Amino acid sequence: MKRILTAALLCLAMTAALASEPNEKDAIAMVEKGAAFIKQHGKDKFIEKVAAKDPEFIQGALYVDIRDLQSGIVLAHPVNPTIVGKDLTDVPDASGKKYRREIIELAARKGKGWVDYMYKNPTTGKIEPKTTYIQRVGDAVLEAGIYKK
Repeated sequence: MKRILTAALLCLAMTAALASEPNEKDAIAMVEKGAAFIKQHGKDKFIEKVAAKDPEFIQGALYVDIRDLQSGIVLAHPVNPTIVGKDLTDVPDASGKKYRREIIELAARKGKGWVDYMYKNPTTGKIEPKTTYIQRVGDAVLEAGIYKK
């Protein structure tokens, strides 16, 4: 009986852990929330919120960042502020793909969509497949990414 109870609790814990990992819908919702904020309060206020790690725009492993559409310069990043002010457009991912260039081109061409690439997962420390939902808002691009299972 004790083993059954232990196994059941372990299953519940694993299910809860998996349920808390962000998914595609979460990434879209985060970006759309950022876009709505910009439309209501302006880009500068949004940049302030992202830079301040406002819990509205960073929730666990899921967060939104913003870059300039024309220059590719990162305007705000809640997890890695050292890249703010930098143009990393042509810096490739682990497989050589210039995914940031693809993000900018997709934003300019279609306004929104998904970009896949390889990136180091801070949780596992391994290079893993990642997908990022992007949306153009005026002269900026909002991004929220998740690691693929």
